[in-house]
Amino acid sequence: MKRRAQHRAQHRAMSALRAFLADEAAGGIVLIVAAVLAMIAANSPLASAYFHFLHLETGPALAPALGPMTVHLWINDALMALFFLLVGLEIKRELIDGQLASPARRRLPIVAAAAGMIVPALIYLVITMGDAALRPGWAIPAATDIAFAIGVMALLGPRVPPALKLFLTTVAIVDDMGAVAIIAVAYSHGLDLGALAAAAGVLAIMAAMSRRGVRSLAPYLVAAVLLWWLVLLSGVHATVAGVLAAVFIPITPTPGSPDDEHSPLHRLEHALSPWVAFAIVPLFGFANAGVALGGMSLSVLAEPLVIGVTAGLFLGKQAGILGGIVLAERLKIAQRPKGTSWTQLYGVALLAGIGFTMSLFIGGLAFPGEAVLIDKVKIGVLAGSILSAVAGFLVLRFAAVPSKAAMEA
Repeated sequence: MKRRAQHRAQHRAMSALRAFLADEAAGGIVLIVAAVLAMIAANSPLASAYFHFLHLETGPALAPALGPMTVHLWINDALMALFFLLVGLEIKRELIDGQLASPARRRLPIVAAAAGMIVPALIYLVITMGDAALRPGWAIPAATDIAFAIGVMALLGPRVPPALKLFLTTVAIVDDMGAVAIIAVAYSHGLDLGALAAAAGVLAIMAAMSRRGVRSLAPYLVAAVLLWWLVLLSGVHATVAGVLAAVFIPITPTPGSPDDEHSPLHRLEHALSPWVAFAIVPLFGFANAGVALGGMSLSVLAEPLVIGVTAGLFLGKQAGILGGIVLAERLKIAQRPKGTSWTQLYGVALLAGIGFTMSLFIGGLAFPGEAVLIDKVKIGVLAGSILSAVAGFLVLRFAAVPSKAAMEA
């Protein structure tokens, strides 16, 4: 009886994981299509209409520093706040009730993700060290796009075992934590202390509601909208409000049953996930991936900014993550996922070099208003992400699948 109950709990957990990965995979494929359409639009007779639409002023001026809101600002500063809210919910769920809930499970993803952020940043800084104006872009190649990477994995079908997908997912979640911290600290300027104090007050109210056992999502969502506006005014990038709000959404710890319908966090996560995967992130990709190539020559590929971003993503990510796994094993900090070969782990490290969504996002923050530099960032991100995707796909496609005995060892 007890064994059957444990089996049902494990089945529910794996079903939830499969559902999450399926959403990410399908969303990643939609994102790829959106990026391709953006490049077509930016290099076709539709180019003028495409760029005009993105910069169309819709008003009002929600923050004096930003001026009137445009379509592009609504996508990057408002809709992407919902993306970061979902990221925050996933981080909290994994830390409290998921794969990162125990210290033993956290070690390998933390080591791999940290190394996978530090090495790309160092490579970028070495390549661009001759130009101080490019230094703010150091974090561009440090991010991983989980939807894009899982989308590529989905094309491989059963050749990629669930353990590898889970490992990439947990590394990407830790990576997201680092990216959010970088955005909050490195890319926030001209802080408005009054707005920050008011934002802290809203967070205190959300914390009080959580402590008093408020389970309805409505008051938290109202507070989150107010928090977003105050953070927008403060000078901290508004999307950080999404992650901060997620911290105070109540969760019901339910080991073995991660889809508990009574848990506010799980309800909100499930409600947001399809909208983020199939609408918000593809819309962001369509609005940010388009770069007009007409006035460029192949020499742009030799620009330090382009090389730094491309090399950081393609070389830095694979070296950092695989090196982190090797280091963790050698120092006996953690063991690599059971039933996976080093070749398969190398393929996953390559796929982690797909930066896309987060890299494009950080690129816009690193060089605000610098259209020429942002276009070069886009080229570097696209080049590094495509190289990583193709190489990772080929390595995993032709990697030997470990025997059943090896998987159970």
